[in-house]
Amino acid sequence: MHPALIYDMIGLSGRTAPFVQQAFLRSRAPLSGGTMNFARYAIMRMRKKKNLIPRMERCAHVLAGDGASLRGNWRSLLRDSCALHVELGCGKGRFTAETARLHPDVLFIAVERVPDAMVIAMERVCALGLENVRFLSCDAARLPELFAEGEIDRIYINFCDPWPTKRHAKRRLTHKNFLKLYRTVLKERGEIHFKTDNAPLFAFSVEEFPTAGFSLSEVTDDLHANGPTGVMTDYEAKFYELGTPIHRCVATMEPWTEPEEPPEWEHAPVQDRGAEPPEPSAQ
Repeated sequence: MHPALIYDMIGLSGRTAPFVQQAFLRSRAPLSGGTMNFARYAIMRMRKKKNLIPRMERCAHVLAGDGASLRGNWRSLLRDSCALHVELGCGKGRFTAETARLHPDVLFIAVERVPDAMVIAMERVCALGLENVRFLSCDAARLPELFAEGEIDRIYINFCDPWPTKRHAKRRLTHKNFLKLYRTVLKERGEIHFKTDNAPLFAFSVEEFPTAGFSLSEVTDDLHANGPTGVMTDYEAKFYELGTPIHRCVATMEPWTEPEEPPEWEHAPVQDRGAEPPEPSAQ
């Protein structure tokens, strides 16, 4: 397994990894096994999930590696697959496993950055004997590196971090910058299925989707008002028991041309603009 993938899976930054590596060497841990031994050491130092590495090794066949080698060819993993769906932030995999079980002809790629959660999701998929799920450890920003243009039919975004402060708005997975990124990998009229318990995030998202050329349908502020609807995530099941309303919508990618940005001087305060641009001369 490539060291960069190990760093991603265990949450090490490029600046932190060398220091953990040095500590590994100072620990005089056995060097046989190379990268995997380093991974074991780093996870033992940084994570508390019992037997994480052995558990991941037992489910290794559902890991997609770094994913880059499959770009444009993901469906080769499931013969006769009718669609490719990607879930951003699968957590412990309740939604992933159950949705994949109900749709055996769809290939599901589950993305998760937290190993403690991902190993539980992997075990759920393996326990059900599912052949149509693979797991990736990566950021959503890397999707264009891993998937070809128009390769994905549907993206699920379930209960993502709301990043409530205004200065962190660009980190929300439904921010326009991310929506434009999804457009590069979704097929024409591909869909984003979005669920959250966070009302302000939902209000923001419902306004944001159209600005990137997505039409909205199935918009609701209380998905389970008349009883459980669809497959729930682990978080969603807890929220439902607490009576917390779940917000949901489907965003469909429409033909769209991004509007040109106005000249920079138009964004500046009046006192900072200097001279206004000259009026066009009459011909």
